[in-house]
Order: sequence, then structure tokens, then C-alpha cells
Amino acid sequence: MSTDSDATVSRRRLLAAVGAAGAAGVAGCTQNTDGGSSGGSGGSGDSDDSDSPATEQPLSGSINIAGSSTVFPLATAFGEIFQEDNPEVNINVQSTGSGGGFANFFCVGDTDFNNASRPIQPEEEEQCSSNGVEPVELTVATDALTVIVNNDNDWATELTVDQLAEIWSAEAQPQQWSDVNSDWPDEEIELFGPSDASGTYDYFIEAVLGEEGPGHRQDYSGTEQDRTIVQGVEGSEYAIGYLGFAYYTENSDRVQAVAIDDGDGPVEPSLENARTGEYTPLSRPLFTYPKVSALSEDHIAEFARFFVENTTNQDIVAGDVGYVPLTEEQQAEQMSTLEDAIERANN
Repeated sequence: MSTDSDATVSRRRLLAAVGAAGAAGVAGCTQNTDGGSSGGSGGSGDSDDSDSPATEQPLSGSINIAGSSTVFPLATAFGEIFQEDNPEVNINVQSTGSGGGFANFFCVGDTDFNNASRPIQPEEEEQCSSNGVEPVELTVATDALTVIVNNDNDWATELTVDQLAEIWSAEAQPQQWSDVNSDWPDEEIELFGPSDASGTYDYFIEAVLGEEGPGHRQDYSGTEQDRTIVQGVEGSEYAIGYLGFAYYTENSDRVQAVAIDDGDGPVEPSLENARTGEYTPLSRPLFTYPKVSALSEDHIAEFARFFVENTTNQDIVAGDVGYVPLTEEQQAEQMSTLEDAIERANN
């Protein structure tokens, strides 16, 4: 499995794919053949000569992936590169939100992987178990969840965590910027963010509002399309929103990022600040969850290996997509977890 720089996919092309998904939130990774059968576990298109080593025949079949819009560009990048070397493998990636992917696709057995921007929740594990689906948690990158404001905003370019929590609190629900700080404009706050099906939404509650806190206000424009969040904030001087770092960097000329002060002074979102742990509390791990039973199929197992092998790839993970790659040690841990799951799938 090659990770040559020639095979990398530009971040602009990747994130444009999210836009192309439109309201349906669906984007197939690639061009491709009809090489595999369909089905929840991907439907292997391998020939009857199943006893032959996988390396002696082309991989073929379908791989279906749903889940996080944040992990979507990374899965799309790896999917496109994998298919260049394996044109008889069809990889379809859907941007459904972490929770939407678990509840509506993965835990009911309809997809082979679920991407997530937060760990699987107990109720999701229970749903999966009741349907005979065993997920394997693989960490694939680190994100710097980014708060954005309009380019004309010159008063809220830095926010404390307490101010951020107040703005999004279901209890406080300030209506005007001056309700948060009397020196700020007497203008209505317009809010844009991910829907409650999103792992980004869940993580924001955990990191900013607190699991036992007042909850996330609902009088905002929620969407699973990150481009819609960018458009909303770009279109109003008094807007604020939050989304994954990759979507901010792709649109940094259209909106500006807010530096977050967690008590030690304001820190801007960046790959380096996420890597060093300075960007708190909004640095977060990103995951993909393959289904153990699907890993018994060669094309799915090999794609999972390819995914994990490339989590250290600076050109793709950081350069093309905009996340922090894993270290070699972290990658080795994830590969060990994956190989154990593949072994179980084949026993």
C-alpha cells in the first residue's frame, strides 16, 4: 500500500466533496467499477478461490462508511488513494454525523465502518451489541475544534472558556453580544453549529458546557454540513459558530478563528498547539470504528490496515486534510488493536 506524495489529494478537493454531498450528506469516494456485491458488510467480490493468498489476486468488493463530518475528509482521502491501487474496490463514504452514523447505519449492520469525532457512547454500544455488531475503536488523528466569527468582528477575537460557555448555554442564552460583555455591541448574536447528531456537538458539550452543565442552547442554526456553518458566519457580522479545524483552514479567508483562553491566556487553534496540548479544552481525538465481522473480508481488512498505516502520514493528515497525525508509537498501538480484531474475525 503506497503513500507516495503523488497520490495525495488536495484539501480543497476533499472538502469540496463535502459541499458536493449537499443536503443528502452523501459523498462517494471515487470513480470505480462495479467490482463488488453490495451489502451491510461490504459484500466481497472475491472469487471462489478464497484459499489463495490475498496478495495473489486483486482486491474487490464494496466498503460502506458513515459517521462524522469531521473525519469525512480523512476517510475520503484514504479511500481515494486506496482505490487508485485497488480499482475493483468501491468505497462509499457518507457524512451523517457520529451519532447518526452509529444509530442509523453502523449499529444496525448497514455499514462496515463508522467515523466519529468522540468515543462511542454506552447506548450506542448497547444498540450495536443487540444487533450482533462489534465495533473496534481506532484513533486516527487529533483535531482542534475551532470557534469562528465574521471577519468584521473586532470584539470577540479572543474568548475565555466561560464566555464561550455562556454564549452557547441553554440556561444563560444571551441574546445580544452586550449581554456577555457590556463593552460589546448591542446586536443580536447569530449562532451556527453542528446538529445534535454530530460528535462535534457532543464534544463541545463535554469540553465547554460540561456533561452536568446547563446543556446546549437550541435556538441556533444546526446542520451536518460544515460549509453551511461557514456560510452563515461569513454572512453576518454578528455571527459565531464552531466546527472542525480542517474546515476552518479551508475557509480561513472567509471567517476568522477565535483564540480560546482556558486560564493561561488566549491560544489560537493550530496543528502545533493541538499537538502540544496547549489548545485546551478543544483539542480532541478522532476515531474510526470498523465492524469486527467485516474484517474477515480481505478488501475491508486491507483498507483498515491502509487507514491505520497512514495515520502518521504528514502530507495527507496534516498537509492535505488539516489534522494532527499520530506518532509512530500511537500508530503501533492502533495497528496492534486492529490486527487483534482481524484475527478474531477470521477465527
